Amino acid sequence: MRTTILLSLLSLLATAFPASAKEFRLYYLGGQSNMDGYGKVSELPEDLKAGKGYEGVYIFHGNMGLDGKKPDGRGAWMQLKPGHGRNFKSDGSKHSYSDRFGVELTLARTLKKHHPSAHIAFIKYSRGGTAIDSKAEAQKRFGAWDPEWSGGEGEGKGINQYDHFQATLRHAFADKDLDDDGEKDTLVPSGIFWMQGESDAGTEEVAGRYQSNLNTLMNLLRKDLGGADGKKIPVVIGRITDWKVWKFGGAVREAQAAFVKKDDRAALVTSTDSYKNSDPWHYDTAGYIDLGEKFGEAVISLEKNAGK
Repeated sequence: MRTTILLSLLSLLATAFPASAKEFRLYYLGGQSNMDGYGKVSELPEDLKAGKGYEGVYIFHGNMGLDGKKPDGRGAWMQLKPGHGRNFKSDGSKHSYSDRFGVELTLARTLKKHHPSAHIAFIKYSRGGTAIDSKAEAQKRFGAWDPEWSGGEGEGKGINQYDHFQATLRHAFADKDLDDDGEKDTLVPSGIFWMQGESDAGTEEVAGRYQSNLNTLMNLLRKDLGGADGKKIPVVIGRITDWKVWKFGGAVREAQAAFVKKDDRAALVTSTDSYKNSDPWHYDTAGYIDLGEKFGEAVISLEKNAGK
């Protein structure tokens, strides 16, 4: 009898005090392989391995797609943990974690440090090797973000990395209950983090168009994330390194700086020049740990400057 009464009371309490819907600060993580993440999970400090400092942060990591193929973008909202680096895969229900990580861990920790009571959500879609410009040589192998690309055939005609990003966004926005507590949550677009440009540095012609291409793409991403208010979304750009593997990297670096100079809601992270590399193209583990922190500090600074 006592058990029955107790269960009835618990049921009444659950009805009287339902799980509350939450408002999540939403950030998009995009670009190419240095956004994918090549940091080694095995080399993470123990606190980051254990998830300390970013508890309750959620991520939707969209499945990669190829140019000229039907849009993919499948994934699911899940609590952030190590393994959202290179080769993470999802079919929407089964998830294959990577032995690598990207900027998301220390980015989450830095954001939580400055917004301790906030709920944080990431949407991540990036693909290694991709350029923005569809005329870049890299497009043939890895793809490009040029929304005007018209290649491919059938249901894949004209489908490019921008379309796969949009597919990821649709999947992520379709699930209104991020933490599965039975209440619809609200996503408030709060920032874009972009680490890309190396694959646009192969020829002088393509590198020369980078500032214009970057401006066009960031405007589209802002609109997709925030609609009419999207232009207010802060954008943080990671400057590509001056490693000699990018023949016209200097022109892309100048274009990134010029973009930020003309946009008072944008910031440039330049600490990348101090990072060591694990191979000719990617940072080492310490680099990704620092880059996430610098991304977080940059967007916090933009928020303060905007009077938030």
